[in-house]
Amino acid sequence: MVFLYQVPYNVYYMPDLRTIKKKLVKPIKNYWHKNIFHKIEISFVILVIVIVGFIYGIGQWYIYTQRNQPYTLGVSFIPDYASSLGLNPQQTMTALLKIGVKNFRLTSYWSDLEPTQNNYNFSSLDWQFKLAQQYHAKILLVVGLRQPRWPECHPPSWILKQPTSIWENELYNFMTKLINRYKNSPSLSAYQLENEYFLKGFGDCTNFSRSRLIYEYNLIKKLDPNHPIIVGRSNNALGFPIGQPQPDEFSISIYKRVWDANVTHRYLEYPYPNWFYSFLAGIQEIFLHKNMIIGEMQAEAWPPNYKTIPQTSLSEQNKSLNATRLKNRFSFAKSTGMHTIYFWGAEYWYYRKEILHDPSLWNVAKEEF
Repeated sequence: MVFLYQVPYNVYYMPDLRTIKKKLVKPIKNYWHKNIFHKIEISFVILVIVIVGFIYGIGQWYIYTQRNQPYTLGVSFIPDYASSLGLNPQQTMTALLKIGVKNFRLTSYWSDLEPTQNNYNFSSLDWQFKLAQQYHAKILLVVGLRQPRWPECHPPSWILKQPTSIWENELYNFMTKLINRYKNSPSLSAYQLENEYFLKGFGDCTNFSRSRLIYEYNLIKKLDPNHPIIVGRSNNALGFPIGQPQPDEFSISIYKRVWDANVTHRYLEYPYPNWFYSFLAGIQEIFLHKNMIIGEMQAEAWPPNYKTIPQTSLSEQNKSLNATRLKNRFSFAKSTGMHTIYFWGAEYWYYRKEILHDPSLWNVAKEEF
């Protein structure tokens, strides 16, 4: 026996162009002709749609072109920060190496390495390079005055009252000593010149001279032409890097969840989707033919009200970063299409495990690396 079932015609009904024009185009047309303000509103909406479509399209193009590139995952590591959390810096870096971290973004604070004029102490950076070489890891070395973590700029106390012409020359002398010491290390992979150099809204920095940045770039290239130089930009700084210097690569910082101490006094989730960062990398690839990496992917808690991590309870820390959010940070970073990614907060993962006896973040990192 055959059963026949009659499907209602409207299941397959597709409106024709006349219907679309009547229900969609005609009302917009009528709204357009009412007054000048309506014309402005419609024009603005169309402009927004075109701009967002352009950004989305470039972003998706970039993600597609990078789909077969292998991932290179690394971490920023700062011994001073590990010590401030009550950790042993060497034990912390060793633990990171043992869970598979093979790429480190290391700092070279001028204040630490030349505490008094012409008195250099490279012992801290020496053991980091030695440990990396022992485990066949690679190092991205940050050089210059402005480097990661507050107060961003790290001049030694003996130079603070000197005029610009004096302290700049002293800085160049220090950078020369630094680069000559490590340029032949088998662990060195690249330099990062300064850190978010033109970001004026964050950090205790007062000098943003482009001529100094250009001089530093040329100095590094002269001293060590064999390693690439990366210049970092912030996700909060508008603009396109068309000025000099033009490095071998650019990096970008990505922060997802922070404490807004100025207006709302609550946690703020940045609304940028993954394809926004894909667009920044893609448009740069198209016009500058320069690769972009993620130099700083937020992967630690952001305490409220200017508190430090040790001053903040575990439950409060979890409001800005827990294991689920950390897992999502890894996924988000990979989804941008950028395949070299340095995560920010590795010392914090170890702090949660060793000091707070909460291995949840460490386990996520161990799985990812």
